[in-house]
Amino acid sequence: MAENEDGQEKTEQPTPRRREKAIEEGNLARSRELGNAVVFGSGVVAVMAGGPAFARAAAGWLRGALSPDLRVLEDQGLLLGYAATLLAKLLIVVLPLVGLAVLACLVAPVLMGGIHFNTKSLVPKPERLDPLAALKRIYSADGLAELAKSLLRVAMLGIACGLVLVHGFDVLRAMPGQSLEDAVRTGLGFAGRLIGAAAVALLLLAAADAPYQKWNWTRKLKMTRQEVREEMKETDGNPQVKGKIRQMQYQMSQRRMMEAVPTADVVVVNPTHYAVALKYDGGSMRAPRVVAKGVDELALRIREVAAAHRITTVSAPPLARALYREGQIDKEIPVRLYAAVAQVLSYVYQLRAWRPGTGRPPQLGEVPVDEFPEGKAP
Repeated sequence: MAENEDGQEKTEQPTPRRREKAIEEGNLARSRELGNAVVFGSGVVAVMAGGPAFARAAAGWLRGALSPDLRVLEDQGLLLGYAATLLAKLLIVVLPLVGLAVLACLVAPVLMGGIHFNTKSLVPKPERLDPLAALKRIYSADGLAELAKSLLRVAMLGIACGLVLVHGFDVLRAMPGQSLEDAVRTGLGFAGRLIGAAAVALLLLAAADAPYQKWNWTRKLKMTRQEVREEMKETDGNPQVKGKIRQMQYQMSQRRMMEAVPTADVVVVNPTHYAVALKYDGGSMRAPRVVAKGVDELALRIREVAAAHRITTVSAPPLARALYREGQIDKEIPVRLYAAVAQVLSYVYQLRAWRPGTGRPPQLGEVPVDEFPEGKAP
């Protein structure tokens, strides 16, 4: 079982964040055998499919190279330009094969998880120059696995090519008795079978190596339970920090709520446990809004602020409890409480208009409220 530096077993599968971080650092699952098989195999297929066309192009270039321009022999100053022309023509001949090989180089990374460009891989790492570290890598489990894979590659190529040689020995022995054209055709066919067998051997090795490399890459990225917990803290936030943030947000919301109490028209109280501050502006609001609400200590603070700013306080216990449970800050009151709140606001407006000596002060009377409507009883 893999362990980290603290001796803890890495039993947990790597998280998506762990995989993304590894890819960002240039640590990806790669299979050299798959790359070799794809490049070599694509070259074999291209040569077999376009052999005659390549042969004609190569023959034409060779014919031109062996038939030099007589002006070059007379003026050696033209030799450099002539050589450059020959090189350019040769590049045109081999360009299809080179282009196919370059495209084939991109196939293996795509099959192993995609192509990712990362500049961190280009940064020099002095620790790689440490001979002790190099020896440790060579004689590590991965180094031994690479050695075994190299020996297996040689063995598979030897077996594949050996079988072709054994079965084609009679064909090779008959070549000296053939005409030149037949011998060339026979030799090219035998060479095609030979490189085809080599391509199959490399493909079989890649079919075994690619899944192993994916498995080994995942195994190295495995995490301990402590590492998973630490990553969750980094991703989701430390619970203590999140608690502190929630506390600060609650304090800020309370502060804003208390600042809105002086703008209220009335504070409906329990009278001791609940307090709800309401505001209504007929010109801009469809219905009264709850600007502050609280219970116990917070209710006491709301009443104190209301008293300091001469906001009318009305005692209506059932209405206060219903508004506290169903009302939301900065939201309109529930529709079912419209009539009761309208009765309270009417009383407040009458109280504001009343002057001592003009008769009896207005009385609120009972405010009928169904505190627990059907389906909402506690």
